[in-house]
Amino acid sequence: MTRVPGQHVPGLARKPGAPAAADADDDLRSLFGQSTAVFASLAGPAHMLETANAAFFATIGGSDRHRTGLPLGQLMPELLEQGFIRLLDRVYRTGRPYTARGARVLLGSGADAREAFFDFTYEPRLDVGGNVIGVRLIGVETTQVKHAQRLTAEHRVLLEQIARQAALPDVLEGMARAIEELAPEEVLVSVLLADADGSHLRHGAAPSLPGFYNQAIDGIATGEGVGSCGTAAHRRQPVIVTDITTDPFWDDFRDLAERAGVAACWSTPILARDGSLLGTFAMYHRTPRAPQEADLALARVFAGTAALGIERHRAEQARTAAETREKAARDDLAFLLDVSTSLSNDLDETQALQRLADSCSPTLAPLCAVDIV
Repeated sequence: MTRVPGQHVPGLARKPGAPAAADADDDLRSLFGQSTAVFASLAGPAHMLETANAAFFATIGGSDRHRTGLPLGQLMPELLEQGFIRLLDRVYRTGRPYTARGARVLLGSGADAREAFFDFTYEPRLDVGGNVIGVRLIGVETTQVKHAQRLTAEHRVLLEQIARQAALPDVLEGMARAIEELAPEEVLVSVLLADADGSHLRHGAAPSLPGFYNQAIDGIATGEGVGSCGTAAHRRQPVIVTDITTDPFWDDFRDLAERAGVAACWSTPILARDGSLLGTFAMYHRTPRAPQEADLALARVFAGTAALGIERHRAEQARTAAETREKAARDDLAFLLDVSTSLSNDLDETQALQRLADSCSPTLAPLCAVDIV
């Protein structure tokens, strides 16, 4: 397609009447018009936003910020305290570009603020005489990559804990806190453990849910329509409830959820390698919300991690119980051999009965008496 210099490019906003700095800027606007990379062209020492692509406006958020003709510091005041405007000043003043990798920035303010990470470059814009007339911003958001790296690191720590046979409550609580801290949006994590026959779910870990809520659901039955977790455990499939206030699965728990301040719950069953039920892994949200594919993948990964920890814990419990039974059997055999040997000597009736009583106490009971009719 042939483009006439200065022609409007879809996906870009440009201040009406703003002059093109050079043909290079026109080419960049074409290149970044529909790109997921962030592009903005700033003019003058005030860093007036002349033009930007759709990805830039999608990144900064807020419909009231989707406009040009304002200084960047006025459009995004949160950048002032974070030092990004000072970097623009330096590039404009010196004419030397500035590049950053994995730079952390808080976008927005208050409850709407979000943490993001970027690889970006500030490049000086030059006129035909080589004078700096503005700065170009080109960036690629790496937030998902950064979160994935951090989650991978936390996942590795959990696997190491499981390998070291750390206590199951410590593993589950550490997993819950790691997900809550690293998730891009607020999430409250809960792990429930299935009892031996899989008919009830017991509290495993839920560090951020209220204590009264954890107590109320401790021991809930597994079955169709028993909240998100009871149903997921019964179906052996994930159950997504996007709005607790309207979902029939939560009829018996709606008031409890309202008191706890949760409005959505996605539950994933935790299954052993043989398919038996180990528990459930749930992610709660404060507002009604449907999951993205990344959310579901995260749930599957950590449900699998929880399964490893629970299976390891159960195997250790079974080993300990087997060792206890084996020791008891050895002790019983040793007792019988000792008593048999003791009574096999040439003893009269009174001596035999006395030795029998002595052998039984305190091994079998604190006191032993033999009565003869």
